Amino acid sequence: MTALNDLKKHLQPGCAYRRQDLQRWSNSVDRHLQQLVKEGALEKAAGGVYMVPRETRFGLAPAALETLVQAFLKDDRFLVVSPSAYNGLGVGTTQLYNEPVVYNLKRHGRFKLDGRMVDFRRRPSVPRALTQEVLMVDLLHNLDRLAEDRAEVLPRALRRARTMDPGKLRQAAHDFASARARRLVDQAVAA
Repeated sequence: MTALNDLKKHLQPGCAYRRQDLQRWSNSVDRHLQQLVKEGALEKAAGGVYMVPRETRFGLAPAALETLVQAFLKDDRFLVVSPSAYNGLGVGTTQLYNEPVVYNLKRHGRFKLDGRMVDFRRRPSVPRALTQEVLMVDLLHNLDRLAEDRAEVLPRALRRARTMDPGKLRQAAHDFASARARRLVDQAVAA
């Protein structure tokens, strides 16, 4: 068995790998990566990050964004949020956004993963799951970045926040948000 075939047998569809992850199965990782990309067995998703396309009934599809982010960060402590999810809160937002936000403990900035821009924002702590309370705190934290009129969205958001679990809302704000967003949450809960 050749070294390239040995490397291929370790690759799983829908998975993402860092270059150094693949070194243990290859004696010439750069050459093998180049060959695998050329033949379509691997795709380069970012600098040093490769993914194995997965087969769907519609053809080949990239690895899930969460899989790519985990390989890119070398960490599983992150939260992917699409600002489009704010539309589900019922506060009058209707815009669709193409750039997901990744809250994490390591990287900050905009990076391209598999041809798609992703906004990485570093935080001292990151919630494990995207709950309605975390999403509301994120909306309040990012009011100035919204395409909608802040003056129209804020009162609706505060009214909606009052219907949520105040303990979970305060905890999300404390763990995750800016001082301004924490004040807005306190204002909503106190009313």
